[in-house]
Amino acid sequence: MTTAGALPVRPFRPVLADVLPGARARDALLVSGAALFTALLAQVAIPVAGSPVPITGQTLAVVVTAAALGPARGVAAQALYLVLGAVGLPFYSDASGGIDVVFGATGGYLLGFLPAALLIGLAARQGQDRRVSRALLLFLAGQIVIFAVGVPWLAVAADLSAATALEKGFYPFVFGGVVKAILAAVLLPGAWRLVRSADRNRFE
Repeated sequence: MTTAGALPVRPFRPVLADVLPGARARDALLVSGAALFTALLAQVAIPVAGSPVPITGQTLAVVVTAAALGPARGVAAQALYLVLGAVGLPFYSDASGGIDVVFGATGGYLLGFLPAALLIGLAARQGQDRRVSRALLLFLAGQIVIFAVGVPWLAVAADLSAATALEKGFYPFVFGGVVKAILAAVLLPGAWRLVRSADRNRFE
């Protein structure tokens, strides 16, 4: 029964990970795989002159895995990635690791992966990753969340002014962020088209 004026609640929809059979074992493998995938793309690193923050593939991994796994598994994957790197495994950019990286100048970007994964995962549960236009906006928003945590952290950790932190930790990464959002916005809807072609009734 609904009351007058009440807004309809849209039910959660499946994410790509739900296509796969299994439950606990599947989720454990997916979370571990997403953490390793993030670590792999972290090694795709391009130094930025005058900045302690390199351009990496990490954010592409974050947005893709969060949309594919959903909020709980997406956040768990990034939390696992952070923990594995913090204990010393060479999972961060340039094969770095250790708790000092987390508390260093670039640590805010790493911590920003968690709320970004949550945002993207929740939106994917609403089907926002199934069309290119919506997915593009979603993946751009996810990366903005990462910068919203990373840039202020950089300013504090490196004792920079807000303007300098933006110059070193945001502006050089805008173009790359857009490119990664476009790439993810092509991949996810493309994967959904493959799923729908294989099973037109189950995931609509």
